[in-house]
Amino acid sequence: QVKLVESGGGLVQPGGSLRLSCAASGFTLNSYTIGWFRQAPGKEREGLSCISHSDDTTWTADSVKDRVTIARDSDKNMVYLQMTDLKPEDTAVYYCAARNSMIWSYWGQGTQVTVSA
Repeated sequence: QVKLVESGGGLVQPGGSLRLSCAASGFTLNSYTIGWFRQAPGKEREGLSCISHSDDTTWTADSVKDRVTIARDSDKNMVYLQMTDLKPEDTAVYYCAARNSMIWSYWGQGTQVTVSA
């Protein structure tokens, strides 16, 4: 069964950091481009960052570029999203997704990140 599972979310104070994890089962993450997205209540889903399956080239949205880093650990079949200097507006459900074509084929269930004092 193909599955993606996010973890690492939680409540964090403004200025804090979190590392989100995306774990895969039923397939090898190395064969897919992995992306991180978020969706805040009442807002559209936003793409944050992705890492290519072919050469680990990364892309990160300008809105978070200075505060977000994506990385892959092939040995553990995991992809991480490191976030720093978190702000209340970063509060959202964060999702990872996988694609090997133009379509994001697999999605995780999401992990909640809440930034609040």
